[in-house]
Amino acid sequence: MKCARREIIMSATPAWPPKSAPRLFVEMPLDQGMRLPVDGQQAHYLGKVMRVSTGDAVMLCDDATGEWVSRVAEVGKRDLVLEIERRTRPREEVPDFWLCAALLKKPNFDLVLEKATELGAARVVPVVTRRCVADKLNPERARTIMVEAAEQCARTALPSLGETVKLDQLLRDWPEGRTLFFADENGGIPAAAAFSLHCGPAALLVGPEGGFDETERSAIRAHPAAVGIALGPRILRGETASIAGMGLWMGLQGDWFG
Repeated sequence: MKCARREIIMSATPAWPPKSAPRLFVEMPLDQGMRLPVDGQQAHYLGKVMRVSTGDAVMLCDDATGEWVSRVAEVGKRDLVLEIERRTRPREEVPDFWLCAALLKKPNFDLVLEKATELGAARVVPVVTRRCVADKLNPERARTIMVEAAEQCARTALPSLGETVKLDQLLRDWPEGRTLFFADENGGIPAAAAFSLHCGPAALLVGPEGGFDETERSAIRAHPAAVGIALGPRILRGETASIAGMGLWMGLQGDWFG
């Protein structure tokens, strides 16, 4: 008589912290053992949207020390308290790449801010040109978009947001030693070749709806740091050129191949 084989199935220990844990950027430096009160929109997000409860994990970043895992210690009606357990990652090293993008219509530029954050830009500089349909940017709203994008893609470092600047001032104050790749719809060196030839600190300058006018294009091309590039055989929208150019640079010179 054969005995039935008994198999003991050991349940796997759930990963901690779970990958689904919500993420937040906070303004203050974080440290192990700290108790962090959370209120306002962040408390609403955790309590009402993510429905966290006592003991749940929340990932925190402060844009300085890195990423930390915390547990929900207390939950109130309009606030909660997080208790920080340990650091899980140091602040990431970000490639020294700037996106200098001409202002677009609000939804389009929102997309640029979001995707520049996701793709790994170190800095975003809004630029005003003659054909821009907008000449102002709300920095608080822009920062909110970038923070939410960083939380979504698990960045531990926020891109810096430069002041909105006119094109002539951008060119006049351009820092020495930083290559300025200029996305020229009239053509230039194929972007992949240009990116491969020029190492070191870099930036991508992208124009607005309608592109740069001839006077602007001449001024950019005359700048000693400028390298005119072509982003393929088609004329791209401003937001598309920003995203495509950044993605290509990150693949060739940035942190995608590490």
